[in-house]
Amino acid sequence: MNTPAAPVTPEAFDEIDAILDDLRSRNDETPQWEFCEGFLAAVVCCRRPIPQAEYLDVLLGIGETEDMPGDSAFADAAQRARFIEIWDQRLLEVNTALDTPTESLDSDTAYHPEVLDVRGAMASLSEEDRAAMPEGTADEALPAFAQVWALGFMFAVEAWPEEWTPPRDKKAAKWHDLALQCMVALTEDDEGELCVSPFSDDGPPTMSTERLDAFADAVWSVYDLREIWRGIGPRIETVHRADTPGRNDPCHCGSGKKFKKCHGA
Repeated sequence: MNTPAAPVTPEAFDEIDAILDDLRSRNDETPQWEFCEGFLAAVVCCRRPIPQAEYLDVLLGIGETEDMPGDSAFADAAQRARFIEIWDQRLLEVNTALDTPTESLDSDTAYHPEVLDVRGAMASLSEEDRAAMPEGTADEALPAFAQVWALGFMFAVEAWPEEWTPPRDKKAAKWHDLALQCMVALTEDDEGELCVSPFSDDGPPTMSTERLDAFADAVWSVYDLREIWRGIGPRIETVHRADTPGRNDPCHCGSGKKFKKCHGA
């Protein structure tokens, strides 16, 4: 069994949220943490171990400067280092959870995505707090439970489609496709009857039982995808051997000698 990774604390999640907010002040397309959480899960499940230097630019849309190549969206090197520190800790935590056998998602060692109940948070606001929000904010369409997490996951899938092609084995390919279908289903809105409060027994109902089941299916699908590629391994590039002249053919170097008397000696 894997040694439990040190969990990212609520304070550290607040800290990385603040960093993302600061990045968003310079790049309004910087995603929320829930989107990053889904993206991170896909990175862990991807067939090829994608280097951080390759995927962070895709996730954050950062540019380059001479002082901070590839990281100009960060305020300074210290902010970047702290972001990477928290990110790497969460990456290890998710990786460990997915590699630890579990029979229940309620287990302390199971993978628990960091998702928000945005609709619940909005519904719990007082009239006074709602009135204090920027005009039009309260009327904006709010994402369904775990929808942003699923969108982050699928964003990574779409960014590296060659790494998410189904395996050749038919059984594994079917397993792979069903897992991705579960994640795609979660990117859609929750149109069922709202009767469940995900984080509170007495909170306002903000999701349907169908949504709760779909979320569980999507989390299990992350386990499935991780297991599929662990069993199959990374793609191996086809090696094309260069044509080798016969031993009695003229040598390719142009010496005029036979290959066996020159470079083939």
